[in-house]
Amino acid sequence: MDSEITEDRGSAPTVVLGITGCIAAYKACELTRALVRDGVRVKAVMTEAATRFVGPLTLRTLTNEPVAASLWDDPATAPVHHISLAEEADVFLIAPCTANVLAKLATGRADDILTTTALATEAPLVIAPAMNVHMWRDEATQFNLRVLRDRGAIIVEPATGELACGDVGEGRLAELGDILDAVRAELGRVKDLAGVRMLVTAGPTYEPIDPVRFIGNRSSGKTGFYIAEEAARRGADVTLVTGPTHLRDPFGVHTVRVTTAVEMHAVAMEAYETAQVVVASAAVSDFRPAVPSAEKTKKEDAPSAVELVRNPDILAEMGAAKGERTLVGFAAETSEIVAHAREKLAAKSLDLVVANDVGVAGLGFASDRNVVTLVSGEGEKQLSEMSKRALAREICDWLGARQARR
Repeated sequence: MDSEITEDRGSAPTVVLGITGCIAAYKACELTRALVRDGVRVKAVMTEAATRFVGPLTLRTLTNEPVAASLWDDPATAPVHHISLAEEADVFLIAPCTANVLAKLATGRADDILTTTALATEAPLVIAPAMNVHMWRDEATQFNLRVLRDRGAIIVEPATGELACGDVGEGRLAELGDILDAVRAELGRVKDLAGVRMLVTAGPTYEPIDPVRFIGNRSSGKTGFYIAEEAARRGADVTLVTGPTHLRDPFGVHTVRVTTAVEMHAVAMEAYETAQVVVASAAVSDFRPAVPSAEKTKKEDAPSAVELVRNPDILAEMGAAKGERTLVGFAAETSEIVAHAREKLAAKSLDLVVANDVGVAGLGFASDRNVVTLVSGEGEKQLSEMSKRALAREICDWLGARQARR
């Protein structure tokens, strides 16, 4: 390990470049030169197999940085090297990525310096696969790609042409320009919400009938949690107010847990005072029992009807006091999706409505996937079916673009 090579790069963004063992490994040198010319700090991480194709000394010379090629290196500056590399990365690029490493990434296997670093990083992952056409088309490889895409990884698909083995088809490492464009796009996102004070609401609310029973809904809170996590990764100062959910607190986010709509109203409106952007993804109950029972109601004593009263409309109240804030709301609908979203956009002074089609089996509430339309004053954008993590990215892209225009 060449730990003596260090240099203060100031505020230059850092790309950790993972290189795996295939014939296209030499192209990582060209990628490195292009990134360095862009003013990017590049730190190379190589599998043992990659060192058979290109020497660490070459990457060390091109980057003027230490090159990590083994878990057993002993860098003087970092007691746990794969963790320090993971934390330094603004973007983690793996180019070329073999089918073997692709499978490791999909399953969370971490048995070398590259895969342990990839598992530990919070940075966006850009993967440029390269392999034989039959390996690329194999069902296992395609499954692994779907898994990684659903987690938010950016896949720069291989080009078609003659392969090193003589076969012709998909599998050649993508054109360097395409890989660079993907990395530059991710670097642009890294801090596009830097310093923005953001409030995100998420999950359901539970309105007690008695200490055991409640009125609620099937919202999992996943979309809101992913939005909060993605926004924090992009530099926002995020407060997440969530109803009951099994999800763990997102990293780098101030999370407040509540149960009822009244509790969510109180906490969210307090956070609203200093928020610049609000993403209201919570599925707040519209009604609550007027007089909850202090004790469990026995079946034989249960009333034939439960009197309900309206809960506060948190988003409408925010819209009425909007000022210069950006407000994003959600509309869970089963019919006339866009029409209902446009009504909500106007009625609550929103800037964007994420119109969610919850009438499609297997999508929406309690699912990992969604089909939505983004509805704003500028028009509509129909998104294809995607994971909720990918949807969070789309929403933060919209917010980042809006911040850039302001």
